[in-house]
Order: sequence, then C-alpha cells, then structure tokens
Amino acid sequence: MKIFSSSIQSLERGLQYSAKKHEVTSHNIANVDTPNYKRKEVQPTFQQIYQSALSSNKTDKRHLDFSNSPSSTYSVKAALNSYSHNGNNVDIDKEMSELAENQIYYYTLVDQLSGKFQSLQNVIKGGRN
Repeated sequence: MKIFSSSIQSLERGLQYSAKKHEVTSHNIANVDTPNYKRKEVQPTFQQIYQSALSSNKTDKRHLDFSNSPSSTYSVKAALNSYSHNGNNVDIDKEMSELAENQIYYYTLVDQLSGKFQSLQNVIKGGRN
C-alpha cells in the first residue's frame, strides 16, 4: 500500500535541488573577491528539467512525467569566462538575485509540502480538529 503520493517525492527532489543551488550560490558569493575563482552553477537547471519533462512523449502535452527515483542527478559546473581583472567571474548582483529567487522557490516547496502533511494529518484524525 502506498501512503504517500508521488507529489511528495517530487517536492522532496525539488527541495534537494534548491538546497544544492543555495550551497553553490553561497559559495560563489563567499568567493566574490578571490582571484581566479570561477563561479559554479548547478546542472541541470530547473528550466532544463522542466523543458525535458515537456518534450517527452505524452498522450497529452499537459501531462508531466516525474520519475520516482530518489537519487539526485545534479552536478556542479564551473563557468570559464572572466569578468574581472583578477580572473574572477562572479557577478555579486547576479548571485544575490539567484539567491533570492532560490529562497522563494524553496519556501514555496516547503509550503506545498506542509500542506500535503496537513492534509494527511486531517485524514488521520478523521476530519476532527
């Protein structure tokens, strides 16, 4: 018997992605003045994952296929271009923007996961408060 729906596993993977993105972005911010430091980014990006899900074969284009594999397939890649005279390519404004965007994404997922667990709790209690 399956108690939890696959949406909880999808939310879990989203939280794992967001945590990794936060770690990488924070590391980039911490090294903004480090000579020859190359910014890193999480691959694949959320947009790439979304596009991949949209392009797969479906009976209806509105259907998305989220696999139930709990393993993380995210990797960290370094960008090779340089913006600064010291060889550093970290743009602090871009990193802070990505950090804020990721924070909103994370809190949205946490809110959705909390709602799922509140629904389960309501079912367990039989609809009583």
